[in-house]
Amino acid sequence: MTRKYIDCREFPSDMHCSVAISADSDGELLEAAVQHAVSVHQHADSPELREQLKTLFHDGTPPVDAPKAA
Repeated sequence: MTRKYIDCREFPSDMHCSVAISADSDGELLEAAVQHAVSVHQHADSPELREQLKTLFHDGTPPVDAPKAA
């Protein structure tokens, strides 16, 4: 099983969020990413948000250094 992650540092924002989330399954990562997007970034939980987040998943673990912005 390949670990997956999503990294807020890839997306510049006014809050300069530095959170990276990783998990062993897509489902677990999606739920954690949705919770973060809703509670921290004030997004609405919607099917569209969930589909968008899934496209941002990477295999492996987050890098120690901030990745280049998208």
